[in-house]
Amino acid sequence: MASWLLGTGIMLIHLLGIVSAVMALMSSRTSQGAVAWIISLLTFPYVALPAYWFFGRPRFYGYVMARGERDTVLRRVLARYQESALPFLAPPTNSDTQAVEQLAMMPLTRGNNATLLIDGDATFDSLFEGIDRAEHYLLLQFFIVRDDALGRRLQKHLVDAARRGVRVYFLYDEIGSRKLGEGYLKDLSIEGVEVSAFRSSRGLKHRFQLNFRNHRKVAVVDGKRGWLGGFNVGIEYLGQNPRHGPWRDTHLMLEGPSVLGLQEAFWEDWHWATGEVASLNWQAESHPDHDQHVVIVPSGPADKQDTASLLIQQLIHSATHRLWVTSPYFVPDQGVQDALRLAAMRGVDVRVMIPERPDHLLVFLSAFAFLPDMLKAGVKIYRYLPGFLHQKVILIDNDAATVGTVNLDNRSFRLNFEITAFIPNPEFAEKVHTMLEQDLAQCRRVTIDEVQQRPLWKKVVSRAAYLMSPVQ
Repeated sequence: MASWLLGTGIMLIHLLGIVSAVMALMSSRTSQGAVAWIISLLTFPYVALPAYWFFGRPRFYGYVMARGERDTVLRRVLARYQESALPFLAPPTNSDTQAVEQLAMMPLTRGNNATLLIDGDATFDSLFEGIDRAEHYLLLQFFIVRDDALGRRLQKHLVDAARRGVRVYFLYDEIGSRKLGEGYLKDLSIEGVEVSAFRSSRGLKHRFQLNFRNHRKVAVVDGKRGWLGGFNVGIEYLGQNPRHGPWRDTHLMLEGPSVLGLQEAFWEDWHWATGEVASLNWQAESHPDHDQHVVIVPSGPADKQDTASLLIQQLIHSATHRLWVTSPYFVPDQGVQDALRLAAMRGVDVRVMIPERPDHLLVFLSAFAFLPDMLKAGVKIYRYLPGFLHQKVILIDNDAATVGTVNLDNRSFRLNFEITAFIPNPEFAEKVHTMLEQDLAQCRRVTIDEVQQRPLWKKVVSRAAYLMSPVQ
């Protein structure tokens, strides 16, 4: 009897593995992801089966966007204020800008001021100064928040704001901030701060959405000033962790109508996390001294299309003579790889800046699987030497640049909620160009010989890591 039950159980597991493999074939968002899951489910169903059911969902369900087509409370509230933004809408300067608008489902606005914030001191000085100037409300969202010296500084500024009557909404990702203690959150709540985790697996209906993360870093003050970029909250982001050394990152401060795009993205996330519709200011105001154009591009696994990947491909295709990209994690999908190679082949100066030292070993190893093809096509790869490179910045020709949270890997393209500011402005692009030139001066250029002459075992490990990259 025992052997019969054991045999039946084994047969059932393999049958479920086959059924799940068919589901992966029909629903995976990339062919590479489908292959990785199918091989795992058919070969190692005992391990792969629970992993697939908990981490293999291709879409994030239940999330409601105010920009969506459904008649929702969010959409109805937002519609009341859309007329106030009409005077600040800018006509697309070309088809490239129009494509970005369509991907974002948000408009290109004028009357903005975008300020580059280079590294941690500049970023947090600006953010804390903005928090201290808040009069009505604060929206704060980070992927990682730590209860360390920097985390406690943030906590103090938020508590001070709440004590003077400012409504404070604080949102964090439950996985990214899993080490954040209950005491830290309780101290905020006691002082009147509205605190919530972004739980991707909320409720029984959505219990299998564990592999999704909210990777956005957003702050908004009174609907008038906003921040986004690469920085989380922890002393390592100030370069104070010996393991990482100096931390190279870039953030952005926005003023003007584009801030309402940041606000809308936070508003949607807060609605998912709490079920509440926060009462916010939706009256657009232009900056008195600047007239930069900005599109805010939220992206994530609830989108009907792969917004982040398509955005990167569009930016690459639009480049005519220069495309400089920085990303701490560089394992792009096939579409982005092909676009980068084609850009280099048509004479565009394509440079990709990545860290010298690894942060996530599997992602680091994966890059070696496709770097030879990149280098042969003329893509220039640079490794940043002084410390850990974490910025997510793209420079397109002399005309436009992006700053945001998107890494060039499958997680950012398909599993994370992300946000990017696209700024088609030559003055801003020149500032980004100057910044990246200084970074490139501290890099070494990767050669085809060093990649090809790696030992065979390292090449095998790299190919295996690359095969698994869609399910990371």
